[in-house]
Amino acid sequence: MKIIDAHSHYLPEEIIKSASFYHPGWMDIEGQLKSMEASGIEKAVLNYPTTDAHIKLDDEQKACKLYNDGLSKIIRKYPHKFIGLCILPIQDKEKMLYELKRCIKELGIRGISLAASYDGIYLDARRFYPLYEEAQKEKIPIFVHTQTINPIGFERVNDPLLTPVIEYVFDMSICVSKMMLSGTFPDFPALKFIFSHFGGVLPFLKDRFDTVYTMLRLRNIVKDLGKAPSELLKNMYCDTGAVKSGNILKMALDMFGPKHLLWGSDYPANKDIDGALDTIKELDIIEEDKKNILGLNLERIFHGML
Repeated sequence: MKIIDAHSHYLPEEIIKSASFYHPGWMDIEGQLKSMEASGIEKAVLNYPTTDAHIKLDDEQKACKLYNDGLSKIIRKYPHKFIGLCILPIQDKEKMLYELKRCIKELGIRGISLAASYDGIYLDARRFYPLYEEAQKEKIPIFVHTQTINPIGFERVNDPLLTPVIEYVFDMSICVSKMMLSGTFPDFPALKFIFSHFGGVLPFLKDRFDTVYTMLRLRNIVKDLGKAPSELLKNMYCDTGAVKSGNILKMALDMFGPKHLLWGSDYPANKDIDGALDTIKELDIIEEDKKNILGLNLERIFHGML
């Protein structure tokens, strides 16, 4: 059974030196290779976990270049083991598109890593549309990671445990929901968006979303979305983000279906790779669905580039 990890991380030394939280373990690519081999993982996506390096460097473009150049060295050294996702200077349209072109054409990077929000601006904002147009044209998937810098709620509660456990995933939930409400997904029907950690808490909100939407539509308080929110959301892609609860996975399967879930380890934040894998393998679903979640779905997203 082919296993491809849709959610793992690597940070170059230059970024770690400029970031507050991350330590040298996040650059231990040899350690990751050993873990992958031990768990039978064929390949892994290297996603950007979001850092404050760009703030400390006082230069967003420089931070992106440092990360992308460092990432390129890894995927060129291990082309059959890792899939790289670039980060972009989103504040400037021309710089953003230039860096994307450089990463795809020169660095061998195959996808884009965005955060769920940037200083309170979510991915439904029109400033991102030129990037989406280019990504759709080039058939480049976009992975969305939780924002770790000032996520929603941090101004009221800034806690070393509560912020990552609760605020990160609610920031992601708001991001996906705003993209749904704004029509971003139908505006780019061929673009593959992949959201980490089940897109936040959306599987838990499925029925509430539909019930409240129906009630408010009857009073003409919200606009007509054409379909129930759960119907609009079920075609997005999500990774499992190291979850080891079969019940949570069943909720996600109920919402998104087996062809829109991607298994992810969240390494090195999570070192129990086998525990996350075993949860998928032990699910009471058909073998074809397990194969899709563990790797085939991701292969299809990358259009045979893996």
